[in-house]
Amino acid sequence: MTTIDLNSDLGENVPDRVVGDDEAMLRVVTSANVSCGFHAGSPQGIRATLAAAVAQGVAIGAHPGYRDYEGFGRLPMDVDSATLQAEVEYQLGALQALASAVGGRTVYVKPHGALYNAIARDERQAQDVVNAIRAIDPSLVLLGLAGGVLLDVAERAGIATAAEAFADRAYTPEGLLVSRTEPGAVLHDPALVAARMVRLAQEGVVRAVDGTDVAVRAESICVHGDSEGAIAMAEATRSALEAAGVTIAPFAGGAR
Repeated sequence: MTTIDLNSDLGENVPDRVVGDDEAMLRVVTSANVSCGFHAGSPQGIRATLAAAVAQGVAIGAHPGYRDYEGFGRLPMDVDSATLQAEVEYQLGALQALASAVGGRTVYVKPHGALYNAIARDERQAQDVVNAIRAIDPSLVLLGLAGGVLLDVAERAGIATAAEAFADRAYTPEGLLVSRTEPGAVLHDPALVAARMVRLAQEGVVRAVDGTDVAVRAESICVHGDSEGAIAMAEATRSALEAAGVTIAPFAGGAR
């Protein structure tokens, strides 16, 4: 029987910028990528999301990004290595402290937004992120794009890795994500999204934008918490996977 994890980006709400329903999503997913404050969220909001994750038994992951609060961490940046490593270390440490304060622990790392996309291709920045993880806690599992440069860099450094696929994002024929600036980059149909992820779990392929099938190896599936209809897509995906005989479980342990 196939086993796969469901993850979502959470802890990103503030009163004047609410982007998702963390409590509802935590009833569906098995892993929570919790903002570390640089791209979104506030200390009190992040802490509340962590406490809810612990209560639901959802695995906690740190979700560090570029220092880009105004742009929600989606602005591409060419940050020098010393700065990037220090800023990722800072974010990991902050999330570990808040998780500990509510009786939880951080078990993995999934970079956010533009940083995530950059380190799927840019070996220098990928190495900076890996160096930060090694400095803070080398036992953390690194979750990254299936087929991306980051996972190779991490594995060479002795960091455990897991690959992920995206339920609500379109893929290029090369197995990369279609840029959010392109039409059709983000999917919104729960039935379509669910069917794609069942096929991923059973056959290891995703249909690309040109109609070809792309091989994708993934231990986790991401449903973005800030996408339109996110909860419906997450619920449909989980239901369809379970109906197909797929076990839904965290790839990196529980919340405590």
